[in-house]
Amino acid sequence: MSTLNFAQKIAQAENFLPINGTDYIEFYVGNAKQAAYFYQTAFGFQPLAYAGPETGIRDRASYVLQQGKIRIILTAGLRSDSEVCEHVKKHGDGVKVLALWVDDAYQAFEETSNRGALPYLQPLTLNDKYGEVKMSGIYTYGETVHMFVERKNYTGAFMPGYKKWKSEYSHSDVGLLYVDHCVGNVGWNRMMPTVSWYEKVMGFVNILSFDDKQISTEYSALMSKVMSNGNGYAKFPINEPAKGKKKSQIEEFLDFYEGEGVQHIAVATKNIIHTVTELKKRGVAFLSPPPKSYYEMIPDRIGAIDEDLNKLQDLGILIDRDEEGYLLQIFTKPVEDRPTLFFEIIERHGAQSFGAGNFKALFEALEKEQEKRGNL
Repeated sequence: MSTLNFAQKIAQAENFLPINGTDYIEFYVGNAKQAAYFYQTAFGFQPLAYAGPETGIRDRASYVLQQGKIRIILTAGLRSDSEVCEHVKKHGDGVKVLALWVDDAYQAFEETSNRGALPYLQPLTLNDKYGEVKMSGIYTYGETVHMFVERKNYTGAFMPGYKKWKSEYSHSDVGLLYVDHCVGNVGWNRMMPTVSWYEKVMGFVNILSFDDKQISTEYSALMSKVMSNGNGYAKFPINEPAKGKKKSQIEEFLDFYEGEGVQHIAVATKNIIHTVTELKKRGVAFLSPPPKSYYEMIPDRIGAIDEDLNKLQDLGILIDRDEEGYLLQIFTKPVEDRPTLFFEIIERHGAQSFGAGNFKALFEALEKEQEKRGNL
């Protein structure tokens, strides 16, 4: 067993692809205007920019929202034969682009392409009166794309092709700060090839692994490996199904998404009690809380924490610890009609892990929802 801590493991990653963090996450959706209203109302995202027919784009409409350092784009196709509409027809609403903020988008494309990446967007430069944004893109698992975005010479609201979006409608934010990690679900026997792809093409390193003995319940199981770049600013856990008595949550996702894709987005907060309280007030639904016995064991299993345990229990927030600290986390129910994409809210107090001690409680809650849908 490795004795390296997370910082030491991350330091083993190659540095040919410097990444400064997540630039944006783009969702392809059936109705971007209504989706934007949902994310403003329920999650407290703020209007930032818009692109569509009014800005000279004829085939789609895109609404950009921001909270903290998190930027999301909600894009809908305007014709049935568009790439966006075809994607939504097959997968439902979901994540198409995981965009990474880089210093040199052209070099990022060259480095990854030379290592075997399948191109999605050849390098290009977009210009307007606020400067320039350079972009390029490659495919990762399924139809998901990593876009490389270089914006050091741009001062506008978002990027060329978009106009500032002003809205009289606004909701206060809920304290979301940045993207902590994004989890991808891949098919049977596809985890290791995907891990190898991130190692070879992106220079990432595997910092944590879980097998079906660690992530299992009476009925289902999965395997997972967490991939990270060299500074830890981009983390992508990769899940695949494992054999169990019944259908796992990963199999359910693959069936309803009709392919591999982004399962959930983890977003960070400094005050999870406030954030979750606000989200619940606004109608965001979370998975069933664990039993009372889970919280009775916390003092022995976790030790001292700063938060009021009774408040965490009331909200159903999970707690875990690793050698570097503890974390608090909770998971929404799927935010689409298909049981696919959901969100994780996470608050870290030194811990760099991903809540392994909560897997059993989490999976049992997920299985309850699967059973209601008739998919367990």
